[in-house]
Amino acid sequence: MDCCCKSGKTSEIKIEGDVSADPIWCKNCGCNLDLDESPVSAELKDKLSRWALTYGKWIDWNKGSLLANGLELEKEFNQAGLLLTEEVKHELKDQYNVTYSPSSSSRYYL
Repeated sequence: MDCCCKSGKTSEIKIEGDVSADPIWCKNCGCNLDLDESPVSAELKDKLSRWALTYGKWIDWNKGSLLANGLELEKEFNQAGLLLTEEVKHELKDQYNVTYSPSSSSRYYL
């Protein structure tokens, strides 16, 4: 996949949620990669996209604080992300080294 590394390509990707970003990143340079250009199935792209849209649902953005059940919501988000990462690993086999970077954004709102 194309990235911002000196070589322009990466063999190491991480799955990570963030605000208004595709959930796939170069593990080396940190470049946000285009999910549409990733070599995973359309079904998995859709799952990843829907999951990414739930990032930050544990935060009351207007108040800058966690929701009452925010820690549990973030934990559920991370569990879903871990399962999706396993699906990505399965589909990509040995093409890429795939890791998951869990959200820890709740710590900023405690």
